Amino acid sequence: MMKNILASIGLLVVLVGVYLAFSGSTDSITAVHTKLGTHSATISQNIQQVYIPETMTFAGESVPLDEQDARERLDRELTSITFRHSSTIRLLKLANRWFPVLEPLLKKHGIPDDFKYLVVAESSLENLTSPAGARGFWQLMSATAKSYGMEISSDVEERYHVEKSTDAAAKYLHEAYRKFGNWTNAAASYNRGMAGMRGHIEDQQLDDYYDLYLNTETARYIYRILAFKQLMSNPSTYGFNLSQADLYPPLQYTTITIDQIPDIADFAKRYGVNYKDIKVMNPWLQKTYLRAKPGKKYDIKIPK
Repeated sequence: MMKNILASIGLLVVLVGVYLAFSGSTDSITAVHTKLGTHSATISQNIQQVYIPETMTFAGESVPLDEQDARERLDRELTSITFRHSSTIRLLKLANRWFPVLEPLLKKHGIPDDFKYLVVAESSLENLTSPAGARGFWQLMSATAKSYGMEISSDVEERYHVEKSTDAAAKYLHEAYRKFGNWTNAAASYNRGMAGMRGHIEDQQLDDYYDLYLNTETARYIYRILAFKQLMSNPSTYGFNLSQADLYPPLQYTTITIDQIPDIADFAKRYGVNYKDIKVMNPWLQKTYLRAKPGKKYDIKIPK
């Protein structure tokens, strides 16, 4: 009881002191700050408006940056990634490793090169797992991945296989392009789903992504992809000045074809590497072994 009374008295004294300090002159306030060692100071910064290009395209299709709404939406996304320094620096470093993998695969499937920036928007070029269960660079859901022929089992998770997940995503995008007739809507459907995009188009009697009233995430989606394209194509314009030595190099490996691996640690030793090397290079391997499946062969990357 006595402790509570003393605490209350102490709090009252503090409040009275603060009142007296701040109800006085400016000199009184300065004096209080000085005594408390909290003298205010101006922080010197040089933050400028990010550069917004006059024109842009996505997959060869024009972006209406002459419209204020479109410029503001791109401005929002470019500002966000420009000032998120640590994550954007990491993206620029990772792009040097992974764009050379993605680019020829997209070209092989007839998918425009700009879709590599969709991967950046989806997963930051990392094998992530979303709260909803989407996985890998392309953030494929299990049902979607299986529908395009990917293996998902206790031993194998091909959504973590960059090449195979790119093949599956390319099949989706071609299907979406056939439905919507342009790459912009196909890309938007990668976020909203084909049925979702079709619903928006039919309800609003419009088929131009930039004119559609969409849910917040999909409304931002294409602009986020465009922002990554703009910044990653012109990093110095946005203050990112990395040398080639700063960038992460492409992975170097040889490939062998096998049907099973009874023990990955033993397998690694036979090739002069270790368990970690094999798992990092082949993140789709889920266990400490790989069981044989009738008629199935697997390409294993062995780091050089």
